[in-house]
Amino acid sequence: MKALAAFVMRGPSQAALVAAATALLSILVPPLGLLSAGSIGLVALRNGPVYGLLVSAAATLGMGIIAWVALGSPLAALGVLLMLWMPILALALMLRYSRSLALTIQAAGALGVLLVLVVYATTGDPSATWLQILEPFRDVLVKDGVLDDPSSAALFAELAGWMTGAFAAALVAQLLFGLFIARWWQAQLYNPGGFGEEFRDLRLGRAFGVLVALLLALLPFGEGASLAANLLLVPGVLLVFQGLAVAHQVRALKQARQAWLVGLYVLVVFFMPQALLLIACIGLVDIWADIRSRVAPSAPPPGQSGPGA
Repeated sequence: MKALAAFVMRGPSQAALVAAATALLSILVPPLGLLSAGSIGLVALRNGPVYGLLVSAAATLGMGIIAWVALGSPLAALGVLLMLWMPILALALMLRYSRSLALTIQAAGALGVLLVLVVYATTGDPSATWLQILEPFRDVLVKDGVLDDPSSAALFAELAGWMTGAFAAALVAQLLFGLFIARWWQAQLYNPGGFGEEFRDLRLGRAFGVLVALLLALLPFGEGASLAANLLLVPGVLLVFQGLAVAHQVRALKQARQAWLVGLYVLVVFFMPQALLLIACIGLVDIWADIRSRVAPSAPPPGQSGPGA
C-alpha cells in the first residue's frame, strides 16, 4: 500500500490514473472504490486544493472517455465525481486546514443528515420510491422460491422504509474510509505512526452527543422507520468510529497484544449488527464519560518520580 501511495504522489497523471482505474475496477470489486477516494484525498491533503481539483478533473476525463467507449455514455464518470471525488476532496481539504479529524468526521455526518432531510423534503415518502427500486429483487426471490409473495412484500416494505438512512450512512462510511486511507497513506510517507495516534485521539463534540440524544428521544414518537430513525443511522456511523478509537487507545494504554484488536474485528464481521451497536454505544458513552482518560495511568504527584526512576 505504501508503494501505491508513493506512486500516487509522483505526479498528477499518476494520481489520476490510480483514481480512475480503481473507480472503474470497483464496478467488479467494490472495495477498490475506497482506493480511488484515498488517491484523491491524499493529493488534496498533501498538495492542497488546486492540485486536488486538477487530479479530479483529469481522472474524470480519463474515466469519462473509457465509459463513453465501453458503455456509450460518460455519465458513470460524472456520478463518481459528484458522489465520491468531490466530497472526499472537500473533506480532505477541511482536514488539511483544520487539522481536526473530529471536526472533519462531523462534517461528513452533517452531509449525510442533510441528504436524508433533502430526500424526505423532495419525495414526501421515500419508501415508495425505494420499493419500486427493490421490486425486481423481490420478484427474483419469489420466482426462485426463496420467499413467498406475502412475506416478501412485508419484508421489502419494511426494508424500503430504512433505505434512505441506510444509503446516507453507507455513503458517509465510504467517504470516511476513503479519508482514513488517504490520511494513513500520508502518514506512511511523511509521518510514520501519525495516523494511529490521530485516530486514537478521536473525540466527537458534546453538541454532537446532544443531537444523538435528541434523535433517540424522538424514536418513541415515530413508528418503525421514521425520519428520526433514518437520521439516527448516520451519526451511528460516527459513533462506531469513536468506539473503535476508544478500543484502540485502551489497548495502547494497557499495552495489550494486537490479537485483542484482531478478536474485536472478528466479532464485528461475524456478529455485525450487534457488535456495531455495542461499539456505537461505547462511543456515545465516551462523549460524556471520557473512558480513555479514566483508563490512562495517573501521573505521579509533583516532586515524586515514577516507577523505576
